[in-house]
Amino acid sequence: MRGYRYYRRPLTRRAAARLLLTLALLALIGMLAVAGIQMKQLLTKLAVTRVTNTVNRIVTQAVNETIDSGEIRYDDLISFEKDNDGKITAVKSNMPEFNRLQSKILNVILERISEVSTRDLSIPLGSLTGASLLAGRGPLVSVRMQSVGSSTAHLENRFVSAGINQTKHQIFLDVDVSVAILLPGFSTATQVSNAFTVAETVIVGTVPETYTYFSSAEPLEQDAKEYVLNR
Repeated sequence: MRGYRYYRRPLTRRAAARLLLTLALLALIGMLAVAGIQMKQLLTKLAVTRVTNTVNRIVTQAVNETIDSGEIRYDDLISFEKDNDGKITAVKSNMPEFNRLQSKILNVILERISEVSTRDLSIPLGSLTGASLLAGRGPLVSVRMQSVGSSTAHLENRFVSAGINQTKHQIFLDVDVSVAILLPGFSTATQVSNAFTVAETVIVGTVPETYTYFSSAEPLEQDAKEYVLNR
């Protein structure tokens, strides 16, 4: 059997240069892809942090202004039923007032979120490098924040022991704001939750036998059922 020998022609300088250039371009593309993924993750994290801080500030200001204005009054939200001896037998919530405050506070929050400009949320490009010397430097990357429809404000009642024969009744405002974060080339979303004590009092005496509370977050049939059972 006759043997064959294979001879490989050596690369010319031009071919070798093209090969090296191709390998260099592939390596550069790979590095840019990896850097892009890392940059996207870091940009997303910084944007979520910036948006969360902004929403927290807006929510806190809106709630504090409502409290300072005197619109949230315990006597307007809660009423007591007493027996002939003056003993508290039931605690009732004024749900029309609850719903009015919830809607008003949420509307103020969403309106102020819509007024926040991208300039307020811009992130310096140097902050994305992770280098402390470059933090806060370089051109700005715009971050746009947009509220979405699942945002809620909900007043909630809580009873806790406040000592011998005493019960503290607190009214909490739970605010959940869902926001979409629009970044160059992609978007993300987050939810910011806050809880505030907006009114409280100490009830002296035994715990009331019944407590009526119509929650707008639950079906009306269930609310009516609980009301009937508590009467």
